[in-house]
Amino acid sequence: MDDTNLTKTTDGSGARHKFGFCLVPEFSALAFISAIEPLRIANRLSKETLYSWDCFSIDGAPAVSSAGIEFSVQGKISDMPALPTVFTCGGVNIQKHTSSQIVSTLRRIASHGSNLGAICTGAHVLAKAGLLKDYRCTIHWENLSGFQEDFPDLDITSELFEIDRNRYTCAGGTSSLDMMLSLITNHVGHELALAVADQLIYHRIREGTERQRMELRARLGISHPKLLAAISCMEDNLEEPLSCSDLAIKVGLSTRQLERLFQKYLNHSPTRYYLGLRLDRARYLLTQTSLPIIEVALACGFVSASHFSKCHREHFGRTPSDERRVRH
Repeated sequence: MDDTNLTKTTDGSGARHKFGFCLVPEFSALAFISAIEPLRIANRLSKETLYSWDCFSIDGAPAVSSAGIEFSVQGKISDMPALPTVFTCGGVNIQKHTSSQIVSTLRRIASHGSNLGAICTGAHVLAKAGLLKDYRCTIHWENLSGFQEDFPDLDITSELFEIDRNRYTCAGGTSSLDMMLSLITNHVGHELALAVADQLIYHRIREGTERQRMELRARLGISHPKLLAAISCMEDNLEEPLSCSDLAIKVGLSTRQLERLFQKYLNHSPTRYYLGLRLDRARYLLTQTSLPIIEVALACGFVSASHFSKCHREHFGRTPSDERRVRH
């Protein structure tokens, strides 16, 4: 086995590489477990303690995931030592849980040269601490637009996971499994990573460059190529919406043909469907970012706060300010 990239630990565990996991309140249990299990199985298959890990919570009490499941921890995040590699595990309401305590701890650990990683929305915490500057990073697709709005100077991608020097970020869900299998490959070799995947009944190790979301065809349950192309154009142009005629031209249809397609397959006009996409994006930005309402409106293609408020109230039954208040 190649030990070149493994950091020796001196904590008495005998592990070649030690991980710390900061479990932010309401973290994703699936994403966390998907990161831990490959390490455990790698130890079992190699018959060595290749990896060990400790977990930490805000107050040292059991960490509670977004599903309400409690996980035992070894201590407080603020007391965490400068371990070789530290992952911040996020989930929902990440802005609310990005405390000064976590930020200062991560900065301290970074100053000791630790590798830093983020699982799911944990990338938001690293960015808030200024620890993703000049590094490629990624985050869950649902959080991508808000993340880009909050940190416009970062090199943010929509990849499944990013390993850029000593920064490791992934989109959450099962993408943390792929990221860990990639790290096992780098640390020990592809043969062990494949054996771990086989144990997990995971038929293919995905590359970091693979897409996060299902293809539109699978997501929507429709296969008409021109309709899918039109919806893809809509999703790519939420900030500056295209007119119905421009959409039709882009996909090689007349405006009337495009309207018939939307009515037949989606029971909506193109304009109404497009508005729904923009309002869904706006709702996310309202609840998961601190952007002013006018900036949310502009980011989703509305020319004024009043027009945005009217559309939001008609679609969701409450104003943008009420939406933000209810969700927080």
